[in-house]
Amino acid sequence: MTEEFHRIRRLPPYVFAEVNKAKAAARAAGEDIIDLGMGNPDSAPPAHVVQKLVESVGNPRAHGYSVSRGIPGLRKAQANYYERRFNVALNPETEVIATLGSKEGLANLSAAITSPGDTILVPNPSYPIHQFGFIIAGASVRSIPATPDEDMLRALDRAVRHSVPKPTALIVNFPSNPTAFTASLDFYKELVAFARRENIWILSDLAYAEIYFGDEPPPSILAVPGAKDVAVEFTSMSKTYSMAGWRMGFAVGNPQLIQALTRIKSYLDYGAFTPIQVASVAALNGPQDYVSDIRGMYRERRDVLLRGLKSAGWDVPAPDGSMFAWAPIPPAFAEMGSVAFSKLLLKEAGVAVAPGLGFGEYGEGFVRIGLVENTQRLRQATRAIKTFMSRHGSGATLSDLLGASK
Repeated sequence: MTEEFHRIRRLPPYVFAEVNKAKAAARAAGEDIIDLGMGNPDSAPPAHVVQKLVESVGNPRAHGYSVSRGIPGLRKAQANYYERRFNVALNPETEVIATLGSKEGLANLSAAITSPGDTILVPNPSYPIHQFGFIIAGASVRSIPATPDEDMLRALDRAVRHSVPKPTALIVNFPSNPTAFTASLDFYKELVAFARRENIWILSDLAYAEIYFGDEPPPSILAVPGAKDVAVEFTSMSKTYSMAGWRMGFAVGNPQLIQALTRIKSYLDYGAFTPIQVASVAALNGPQDYVSDIRGMYRERRDVLLRGLKSAGWDVPAPDGSMFAWAPIPPAFAEMGSVAFSKLLLKEAGVAVAPGLGFGEYGEGFVRIGLVENTQRLRQATRAIKTFMSRHGSGATLSDLLGASK
């Protein structure tokens, strides 16, 4: 009985494992590693939310099983958020469900709506659960461009005409992890029209709805008339309120998809710990100054990082949203690939980043840099990167660089 299980065999090797192993070894050796590889918020949640959690934990009746779809007050709070933020009306009973973070919701809905052999359209590069949730469920994934433009729309049209079987669902994620691309409401109108015409479900991941740096906040796909006929959208408390470890998210939209997720979750869990749900209500219904402050913090970090990298000779496009910069590997290091470059940067600069290959084969040639350290540490990181870049210069050969990364 040594053969791997079927669903495990379908999963590719974990690309981040090599970098994570090197990071752990460096820390065990006492090295100071600046970890910009994970999207793990480093700020404390709002004080009134923590206070509400503590208060709720003191209630002896709050420690039993909860409700897998979320307590009524939480679903109402999420519906109110959508009305306030997106001008989208939702029925808390039929169009809202609480999830254990958006990742769990995406994975369980993938399982709920997928038959073995289905074809699913997924941007490449994208957050791993977008494709692996469906792969685990037995589907085949067809990659489409990750840019919210005509290239994606043309690829969708080709996929419908040339895929057998015809695609049943499409994933979109704007602001995007890892690329930080943002989408307009006009683009969503095109997507909804396509999905309605071709009878394809849309799963929209809007986890970074409140982390944006332009004047226009990211829209919800559900703001498009008729979108609820074909679309469901996932959001999360993780980044908006720095509550990543609390594992609280939502799916909203199409009642049929919400019902499917509700039913499968009823077999798998009893919902989040009730005090966490009560505290999440306080976050959604309470003062929102924290959200704008967090947005300003990430904007400042973005600007500090990009200025420092530019000074080091590494030009990185400014992200319009999310908590990441999607950075092309500097030309002198491009041939070595994202995994080897990430290991070399860790070894010689003490800075951890995520190799782009981990987000799909079209992420090769990039690394994802998280805005998850304070400005002082980001300046320290960019100084170390500048020294690293100067050390190798433009004369280093590929074999030299690969040898240095081992």
